[in-house]
This record gives sequence, structure tokens and C-alpha cells, in this order.
Amino acid sequence: MRGSSRQGRHAPAHVRRGHTAPEGMQSEGMQEQEASALVPAGAGTRRVGTGTRAAGTDPRGAITSPETLHGAPTDAAPPRRASKRGGRALLRGLVPSERTPTAGGTKLRVLVLACTPEDTTGVDLSSRSLLRLRVPWPPGHGPDLSPFDVVDAILADDPECDDLAQPEAATVSSPPRRVGSLRGRRVRTLLTRLEATHDGPLLGFHGPSAPYWDFGGLRPSLALIHPTRGPQLFRRRADASTWVRFGWERDDVWLPVEDDRAIRALDASRSERLTGRALSTALGFSPHYLLAAVSSPRSGHCYKVCRALLPRG
Repeated sequence: MRGSSRQGRHAPAHVRRGHTAPEGMQSEGMQEQEASALVPAGAGTRRVGTGTRAAGTDPRGAITSPETLHGAPTDAAPPRRASKRGGRALLRGLVPSERTPTAGGTKLRVLVLACTPEDTTGVDLSSRSLLRLRVPWPPGHGPDLSPFDVVDAILADDPECDDLAQPEAATVSSPPRRVGSLRGRRVRTLLTRLEATHDGPLLGFHGPSAPYWDFGGLRPSLALIHPTRGPQLFRRRADASTWVRFGWERDDVWLPVEDDRAIRALDASRSERLTGRALSTALGFSPHYLLAAVSSPRSGHCYKVCRALLPRG
């Protein structure tokens, strides 16, 4: 076992005699063996990432006190543990519910997936359901939230939850307050549960749009899609708009993109088409999900759009 007192017998001769190898010739394994000699007898090992280190040393090789090993507060906590505590703190105190509350003055804690001037789309962390918040951004201050930000939002006295084309929409009284961010396993688990199943046309109707009066409030206006083929991001020459093309089961879907990050990535690539590794490089992540949405009425019709390209978590 690495880090145990038995290792001295199997160490190289120059390590057992207390000598050091010439500069530049010490391997990483030799450095770990020398560091283990500083560990008090009987100290266990603790997993850190994919490696193993002795419980009596920190990642920089400094010897820590017994109080630190038993979880007592220290001046400099490891960054990874701090982020885990932060994630738990963001979810602490939330009361699980089957439906998102809609009463005026209700405080919601929301995981942001997309933020546009039209609305901010996210997940209510209490009900684990998708919703879209209509935010009264002040003049000169546009949407500034990023995917996986966690915000607190207070519903307006009149949330206006009666839009038949967007049954998940509600109005908030002021811009949401950012309280942190979530990533990793918690987000992956949450998004997997919200992934749309292929049980009919995307967003409940065929074609790229539908008249506003055809909506009855029974169809969702949001869908988190995991493409089975693609996606492919491209620029349409006719109007210089940005589109995404992807396969969803047997459907070949084309949607206009309203994700500013994706549009900027396509511009920066100086290419008219991105897919596969080139798309992942331009975005800075591998797109695993697409957030499809029904837009607000435009000339009497509501359109299918892509609000965001998202990583797995």
C-alpha cells in the first residue's frame, strides 16, 4: 500500500539510505515515497481525485495537525470541499413540492439554463420542474445570468400565469439575485430526469410554428433535448441567422438559435458550419443538451427556437 510504513523496504536504495537522486532524475513515485516518510506511523490514506495521499499531509506536502484531519475549521479549506459545501448549502432548506407555487410574493430558488431579454429559463429546485421567468430588467441593464447559476426570484403580486402558449411562464417582481452556481453530479442527475422523451412531435405540434390561438395551455413550451444525431451549428446566408440542426429519434430538426454564446462561438470560428470536435472546441464544452422553447407571439404565430446549447452538467 502506498503511504504505509512497509514501503521503506521496497524503496530504491538511495531513498532508504537518505540520499537523493541527481536533479531532474527523481520520478513522481520517488517523490511520493519520500513524502510518505514524513507521515506519522499509523496514518491512513485518503482518496483525492484519482490519486492517493497520506492523511497527514496536504496536497502541497505540508504536515497537517490532527485537528485538521478530523474536520476542525482551518484557515484555508481545500477548494474542492468548499464547493461541495456550497452546493449543499444552496439546496439546504428547500421543501420538495409536486408543483411550482404561483402565488404572488413566493420566493423561488432556480437553476438557470438560459437567459434572454424575453425570459429566463430554468429549473425550480423545489419542484424539479422547468419554468420561465419574465424579468423586468432595468433600462441599460440586460440579462447577465449564465447557465447553471442559482438565483433567488420573487414572484410579482400578479405573476400572470395564464399564458396558454407558455404555461410555465411567470412574472417576477425584480431581477433575480444570484446566490451561487451548481455543477457536476447534482446537475447531471437533475437534467437527466428532465430530458424529454420522444412521444410525438417536438413541443407538441408539427412544423416550425403554430398560430397563437391554437394553444390551449395543455402543451409544454419547453423541452430539454438530448440529440441522437449532431448537433450541427450553421449560418444561413439568406438572413445571416444562426441555426442548429440535430436528429431526435427519426426526426430531423432545424431550429433558429437564440443562444448568444453559441452565436459568438460561430462568429469567432470564422466558419459557416460547426459540428463534432470543432463545435466542442468553439463552445468550450461538448453540447449534450439543447433547450427548445416556444417563443412569444410574433405576428400572431409562436415559433420553435433553441434557447441554449448545454453541457451534460
